[in-house]
Amino acid sequence: MTVVVDASVALKWVLPEKGTRDADALLSQALIAPSFWLAECANALWKNVRIGKISAANASSLFQKLRRAPVAGMATDDDTAMALDLAIRLGHPIYDCLYLALALREDTYVVTADTRFVAAAASDSKMKKRVQLLGALSA
Repeated sequence: MTVVVDASVALKWVLPEKGTRDADALLSQALIAPSFWLAECANALWKNVRIGKISAANASSLFQKLRRAPVAGMATDDDTAMALDLAIRLGHPIYDCLYLALALREDTYVVTADTRFVAAAASDSKMKKRVQLLGALSA
């Protein structure tokens, strides 16, 4: 089954964080994400440089590893209207809702490490199973 992964999961492939093992386990599945997922990861790496957690050289190296990750970037321009509706309905940022809209289009679910995203989706009975917390998957 194809699974949508968000940047919070992808970053665990290159940064030693809680959930890294669970994120690594997803690498054996068919993975997709909105085409902007690498930009979102790059922004997080930049933030890590700004706070002194990693060096600029390390950020560049980690980004190159992410570029080689087996994630198919998918165009989501046609999903933006649905994502806006979801963002309004769930009270959650549209960027995350683009991952959810992609999952709905592909009839799958999103795996995330973002507990706020999971909670927002859980507030809607139709979306509850479409956003799964990394490490909480029963499959």
